Amino acid sequence: MSLSNSVGRALEISLRGADELLPQDEWVRKLQRSEATGTPLRIKLGLDPTAPDIHIGHTVVLNKMRQLQDLGHRVIFLIGDFTTTIGDPSGRNSTRPPLTREQIEANAQTYYKQASLVLDPEKTEIRYNSEWSDPLGARGMIQLAAKYTVARMMERDDFNKRFKAGQSISVHEFLYPLMQGYDSVALKSDLELGGTDQKFNLLVGRHLQQEYGQEPQCILTMPLLEGLDGVEKMSKSKNNYIGISEDANTMFAKVLSISDDLMWRWYTLLSFQSLEQIAALKAEIEGGRNPKDAKVALAKEITTRFHSAAAADAAEQDFINRSKGGVPDEIAEVSLSGAPLGIAQVLKQANLAPSTSEGNRLIDGGGVRIDSAVVSDKALKLPAGSYVVQVGKRKFARVTLS
Repeated sequence: MSLSNSVGRALEISLRGADELLPQDEWVRKLQRSEATGTPLRIKLGLDPTAPDIHIGHTVVLNKMRQLQDLGHRVIFLIGDFTTTIGDPSGRNSTRPPLTREQIEANAQTYYKQASLVLDPEKTEIRYNSEWSDPLGARGMIQLAAKYTVARMMERDDFNKRFKAGQSISVHEFLYPLMQGYDSVALKSDLELGGTDQKFNLLVGRHLQQEYGQEPQCILTMPLLEGLDGVEKMSKSKNNYIGISEDANTMFAKVLSISDDLMWRWYTLLSFQSLEQIAALKAEIEGGRNPKDAKVALAKEITTRFHSAAAADAAEQDFINRSKGGVPDEIAEVSLSGAPLGIAQVLKQANLAPSTSEGNRLIDGGGVRIDSAVVSDKALKLPAGSYVVQVGKRKFARVTLS
């Protein structure tokens, strides 16, 4: 198939870092029609506000949205305030407890504010799926449910595994993919994005659009980003994440902590540099340039996106100071009474460790310093005075004991 330069470029951008684009030939035809008519395509991404903050793993699909947005297409940021009341069963081996309306509203308030750090707010359509889901009512829900079979629903991997294992599946869980699919009908989407764990739900959207006489959407799935450990997907529960609302110094240092191999995957999925620029940088590293240079560049790009260029520069200098054993310019000031006070108790009261037992574990691991000197004695008691206490590479406090 012969493609114009603009359509070929749009296809290349669509495929960058993607897991699957289905069906690709239909997407090409949509791009060609858009070019011929000058009508932007409607690109949909739905996120359920299940937590108040999002991490950079969530921004993989947001980055793709921004790339398509920059091509001139209309992106729709859909907040699933209705579907969250059901609870997405994707990847679950048990029924997911739904959130309360109050929890959902509180979380939704921060979602778009954070997403707008990636998307262009002036070119983004914000919608809530309660707009059309609440008015659907019981009659409409029954009519919608009639458009999909139980046999098709049981093709879903997590449902199938739970059924074979004798684990419970609540009827309301079948409604989740139906309601997410109905979102595509309501929005008349041309393309829906999601993680690889959302493939089934996205395909339901295609089916329902056909049932309602619409041209079916294409689907674009993006891989789940590995976290700081390079093994498990990024998750707050696994503590291998970078929150996009974290301070600049912490964000910068966390990016620098990833492995060299993981760095290139992050470049593909998180950077806005072109694939040609990334390939050139990789060639320089393979030619002998220090890979840390590439990692610093990535850390500065990500930190700049969520803070500012000045904050990224300051974070780089802060990291250099800490690497040399220096103390950051701004650290927490903590006043404690009860001197002499055991070092583990100092760590706990200064919020440098969650408990005294964790404080002792940090000391055993050589991760605690007082005035730059490593602490090795867990029985150490600090007399009255002022001390700079450091835990690991990034936690500092100036503690005054009386």
